[in-house]
Amino acid sequence: MSSLFRSLFLTALLSFMTPLLLLSGVLGSLLAVSYIPGIATIGQIGETQILTFLSIFGEGYPLQGMFTIGITFSAVAGLFDLFNFYIYQDVRSN
Repeated sequence: MSSLFRSLFLTALLSFMTPLLLLSGVLGSLLAVSYIPGIATIGQIGETQILTFLSIFGEGYPLQGMFTIGITFSAVAGLFDLFNFYIYQDVRSN
């Protein structure tokens, strides 16, 4: 039973952190691009679009939108992990 909780915790943690790191990386890259002359408008437009997208999920707050997406990914991954544990529990008992 401890292996279930350990697996569930690690799955939830990694699934929560992955979209946060991905979105932060994309926003950081677009911010860096917005300081390069000639392609600054591409970075600014992209940054605005991503912040608008995150604001939709966060009721007007992009950071809250990132946490909402992270919690959703974590819950779905946890359910998949529980399903996997349930389906393959007979393999572990042998």
